[in-house]
Amino acid sequence: MASHYFSKIFTQSPFTAMQDHMDIADQCVGQLLPFFKFVLKEDHSKAKEVYKEISKLENKADSLKKKLRLHMPKGLFMPVARRDLLELLQAQDKAANQAKDIAGIIVGRKMVFPPNVSELIPDYVKRCVDACKQAKKVIDELDELVETGFAGKEIEIVSSIINELDSIEKDTDKMQIKIRAALLKIEKDLPPVDVMFYYKTIEGIGEVADIAQRIGSRVELLLAK
Repeated sequence: MASHYFSKIFTQSPFTAMQDHMDIADQCVGQLLPFFKFVLKEDHSKAKEVYKEISKLENKADSLKKKLRLHMPKGLFMPVARRDLLELLQAQDKAANQAKDIAGIIVGRKMVFPPNVSELIPDYVKRCVDACKQAKKVIDELDELVETGFAGKEIEIVSSIINELDSIEKDTDKMQIKIRAALLKIEKDLPPVDVMFYYKTIEGIGEVADIAQRIGSRVELLLAK
């Protein structure tokens, strides 16, 4: 089954393969929603099951990334340089990696968040997942951009999607500030090591949105070339 999936790379354009990769990365990030649902209920067993699914998707994204790197023709005549596509691919892959890293830390430590922090996390996670979904919308427009020669109304459509992505990322920044402030109020009453990992996790969740924004920025650079 896997060999059949990867064989598509040889029959489809690099842009379609890039979209396939982003779809997997988005699925991986999307698993953070059920993951945190179980974490905040302190159901570590169920959270670990979701973590395994996240790992499976991250591995799938990584395998496709490697295939794309190996088989993307160096002399391909495209309106986009091979190097630019590979840098975009790397940014997409980091989204999946980040989801796995966050979940791995939480599962490994069986983290339990303080009540005043945990109540703010679901909306924060959802908004960061929204950012990745918005980045996927950008990547979904790649083939349309190619068909129109990176010109015309399609540029306006993609620019609008990227503007919305930037807005979502700003929302996550504000939410992160609020969560960090809530943690600051009680950190003196918590074990220092736990506090360190709380801050690391909060920042790591926000990094998902930052990575999504970088994906949009890379496509924006392609439009400018």
